[in-house]
Amino acid sequence: MKRAPLRRSLLIAGALALLSGAANAADLKEITVDWATYNPVSILIKNEGLLEKEFEEDGIGIRWVQSAGSNKALEFLNAGSIDFGASAGGAALVARINGNPIRSVGVYSLAEWTALVVPAGSPITKVEDLKGKRIAVTRGTDPHIFLERVLADAGLSDKDVTLVLLQHADGKQALLRGDVDAWAGLDPLMAAAEIEDEAVLVLRKPEYNSGGVISTPETFAAAHPDIVRRVLATYETARKEAVAKPDALKEALVAATKLPPEVIARQLERTKLTTSRIDDAERDAILGAGEALQKAGLVAADVNVSDVVDQLIDDSFAPPSQ
Repeated sequence: MKRAPLRRSLLIAGALALLSGAANAADLKEITVDWATYNPVSILIKNEGLLEKEFEEDGIGIRWVQSAGSNKALEFLNAGSIDFGASAGGAALVARINGNPIRSVGVYSLAEWTALVVPAGSPITKVEDLKGKRIAVTRGTDPHIFLERVLADAGLSDKDVTLVLLQHADGKQALLRGDVDAWAGLDPLMAAAEIEDEAVLVLRKPEYNSGGVISTPETFAAAHPDIVRRVLATYETARKEAVAKPDALKEALVAATKLPPEVIARQLERTKLTTSRIDDAERDAILGAGEALQKAGLVAADVNVSDVVDQLIDDSFAPPSQ
């Protein structure tokens, strides 16, 4: 019952934004889209110029921006410097709770892309061993949410460890140099640490990985709904191609990351490209991440996490997966 007024207000706000944006929709000359090494489908779309072909007759250009992590994609979206950004679903929820007015409209992958990583020979074998240790992590990302959840499971919090806030690539290097005791990793960097440096994934919990979502500013979705649908349809085309031609996907990732094929193969082992829609399971994973963070005291107790999930997710734009 409590959700009905919220949904009505969102519908009204969306309708007003649509009316105000309709006049300038025809004047759209460029769409800015991010790509990321943790989003394999985006690399196919970029390499093959699929969005450029989709919007060529409309006279709309495509500008590509690389995101180094969910935190960067969400920062770009909040600043209005990109129109479509890829992040973890849990990270998108936290951003929405913190006032970032985004709508998550599709899925780019369902991946186990994070785990707790320690260097070869480390005495750390379980989460409890991390008490008093230094852990590299990128704030506002799925690895950060993962770390907070597994610490809480062990009766610890981030007050019991020292968080060393670094972007993902720098976190990996800090681990290998011995500057930190553990790292909340992210593929494909995590796979590279495993294969090339014999790093150990000391704790894996696939169920604590929220899937990857494609988000857009709320105002953009309201003003340009057809653009959103066409971008997601292009993602679906590329997803099907990736599934049909896995070797081509691997080659594209190798070229983009400059990592060895065996590293990319390990990343893709942990990556599912089964849908472009935010289905019930993904919605539940995002909700679970938010509720776990709230229980850990990292989301305010007065936030209705379920309502914010409803504000965040809009699967009306995505084509049906086949």
